[in-house]
Amino acid sequence: MKTKMDTNAKVAEKAMDLDDVLVNELGQFGRFQLYNILLVAAPMVFSALLNEYVFSAGAIPHRCHIPECDPIVDEAIYSPEWILNAVPKVGEGFSSCWRYESINGVNTTIDYCPAEAFNRSKMLDCDYGFVYARQNSVVYEFDLGCKEWLRTLAGTLNSIGTLLVMPISGFISDRYGRRVTLVVSLFNVALIGLIRAFSVNYPMYLTMQLLQTALGGGTFSTAYIFATELVGPKYRMAVGVTCSSMFALGQVVLGGVAWLVPDWRHMTLILFVPCFIFISYYWILAESVRWLLSKRKYEEAREVLEKVAKVNGKQISDSSMQALTSHPTPILKKTSSKSNLIASVFKSSVLLRRVCTTPVWWISTTFIYYGLSINSTSLSDTMYLNYMLTGAIELPGFFTALFLVNRLGRKPTLSGGYFLCAACNIAFAFIPVDKTIIRLCVYLLGKYGIAMVFTSLYLFTSELYPTEYRHTLLAFSSMVGRIGSIVAPLTPVLREYWLGLPSILFGCMGLISGLLILTQPETLGSKLPDTLAEAENLGTPESKLKQVS
Repeated sequence: MKTKMDTNAKVAEKAMDLDDVLVNELGQFGRFQLYNILLVAAPMVFSALLNEYVFSAGAIPHRCHIPECDPIVDEAIYSPEWILNAVPKVGEGFSSCWRYESINGVNTTIDYCPAEAFNRSKMLDCDYGFVYARQNSVVYEFDLGCKEWLRTLAGTLNSIGTLLVMPISGFISDRYGRRVTLVVSLFNVALIGLIRAFSVNYPMYLTMQLLQTALGGGTFSTAYIFATELVGPKYRMAVGVTCSSMFALGQVVLGGVAWLVPDWRHMTLILFVPCFIFISYYWILAESVRWLLSKRKYEEAREVLEKVAKVNGKQISDSSMQALTSHPTPILKKTSSKSNLIASVFKSSVLLRRVCTTPVWWISTTFIYYGLSINSTSLSDTMYLNYMLTGAIELPGFFTALFLVNRLGRKPTLSGGYFLCAACNIAFAFIPVDKTIIRLCVYLLGKYGIAMVFTSLYLFTSELYPTEYRHTLLAFSSMVGRIGSIVAPLTPVLREYWLGLPSILFGCMGLISGLLILTQPETLGSKLPDTLAEAENLGTPESKLKQVS
């Protein structure tokens, strides 16, 4: 009797599956899907602009103000001819945070500042303020010289906001729909960005940085759902890669705007005020069909499905429409719970190893991915171009992964991407600073490798877990992975101890994750596991899909 009920439930569920209707009737990728993707492409591009702190709060060269020789701070030149008489030499440049003690009784002027005027055996802090190389940054305006940990806090709070946005956007999305979530997120991005452009102090700037991502950081994920949910299974991964490419394109746009408009307040206004335009999406964009069906808003779902059929030049049968828009079969009471999940994890050594392994991949990936983007601005004097190139190089990385993941397999693609990234970062740490072109090429090759990983990791992680626990454990891995993006903005500070230290960290994390990938079974050609037993058997001949001749 129990088997019969399970079978009936599966049949009913199968009859209501939207993917079946897309494959057999509406079309897996038609004009409506293309129109939908084009609409949400712009919000996905704008979602990358939330990383503008890389420029507005980016590190800028600075030194101690020398009142014996300098004019007032705002009129002082960053690198006058006499600077090494008053400030210690460091590498090819001079110290940012120390100066020599002055000797009383030696006459100095703005034009005359001899070495004899300073006691070169004793160094002092910058008690008289700082002189900055440029004045269009948060660092200058709020006087953050030699406060690197405070400066990089902007990036950390930005990443913490992306963690906080999950429950916030999840609640709005479940309660009011995907369309409302997208519009509200974009409105928050625009409004808080507008307010942040008029920050009167650094605490206000930091608060707005956190709020902007905590209330608007759900833009990309919501737009991603809109782009992929009405595409058939055959094209879903390709569309997903295209969505990731929109984010990469957004990074190129961000670098270009920052280059053309270096003043941080004007740049912030130009980047975020246009987001107010997306309020119109409430009337332009059709609501998510899957959300409408899940909330039993069947009339609205029917209207959207009929529109899809009309635009695609297809027809949806009455039986399919009835199956999708009728009340679902009562769902049997779930037997799984949080306690059952924890118990299952500890009872299964295979599952426990995966639960301990997959979050490491996600931490490494977000740490390296965002760390390379943030540190790219310090590669050379052309920081804007460097950032644009590190965004652009992701595009071939994404599509290389799309080509390889279903041919070579998940493990070779992921481990290859990690090892390539690790090798490039470790090598980069030891390339002389004057070899600018070589350093840039190796750096970009490392970003290319981690881009391959980023677009493949979601797929491989989801295939390792059984259906019953897949969503929960995938979400757990992704959430823990946010640790990497939270820590990544702090890595530029490590350059004070050794220029190559951030790169060595990226390389080591990539090497560890690449090796951990090899400990898991290959999932290419395997049936997606429904049960714990099937998940444990991945990699065995029994787990492979049977070929029908």
